[in-house]
Order: sequence, then structure tokens, then C-alpha cells
Amino acid sequence: MDVYVSTGEGKPKLAEHRTTVYKRELQNTYNLKIQKARQFFAEANKRYPSLPFSLRAFEDVIGAKIGVKECVDHELMQEFPVLTEKEGEFVAHFKSTIAILPRSTVVLAGALPVTAPAESTHSIKSEEVKNSVKKDLFAKEKAKK
Repeated sequence: MDVYVSTGEGKPKLAEHRTTVYKRELQNTYNLKIQKARQFFAEANKRYPSLPFSLRAFEDVIGAKIGVKECVDHELMQEFPVLTEKEGEFVAHFKSTIAILPRSTVVLAGALPVTAPAESTHSIKSEEVKNSVKKDLFAKEKAKK
């Protein structure tokens, strides 16, 4: 689940700031050409096999920047870009991994915002969809007797 909330128009743009958070794409493989890229990729796989990480976590920052560039070019890593709105607008971005099971819903990673629901300028037209949205996100499990 990827939730982006803004006080502005709700149209995020890529910022000029450089991305520093990356995640390994487990399904892709490629033999890297540059030695520093291979060293970075091996260390990233060892320390962060499937979780997002920041480039600041590596001792050799220059080697990490070189390595991550080649990894992103060959789709071995996914970057989490910095998104912005217009000047003076507030932005929040939440990411969660959720498992929807037959009897319950479980948050596996990340966290859902616990604040009051956000107001939108758009509304749902279909009554069937409105009723689905009103239901609890997390189904309560019945106590076993």
C-alpha cells in the first residue's frame, strides 16, 4: 500500500534532491562490470537482502554511489525518489506491506497512519464501493471456544 497525502493539488513531482534510499529487486540478475559496483552489490545483498536502505549506511560512500548507479541502470535496485509539491505545501508519504487473508488483514511491514481521515475534493459515486470503504480494514477474529 502506497499512500501519498498532500495539502496541495495532490500531483507529486520529482524533486531536484538526489535519491539516497534504495531497495533490492530480487527477481532481476545481471553481472556488473565495475569492481566497486560488484563490491557494493555484494555488501548490500549481505546487509539488506530485501529491505530498503540508505547510502549513508555504507563506509565507502563514493563506491556506494558508483555501485548504486550501475545497479539502478541494470534494474538490480529500485530507487525511492524524493517527491515534492508546490512551495509551502505539506506532504506525507506512507508505505506498508499488507496481507489480506480470508479471515483477517495483517500489516507485515511499515505502518498505517493513525490520524483522522484526510478530506478529498473527489468523492465516490458508486453506492457499492462506498459500502465497501465503510467496512473495517482489519477484520476482527472471533474467539475460539
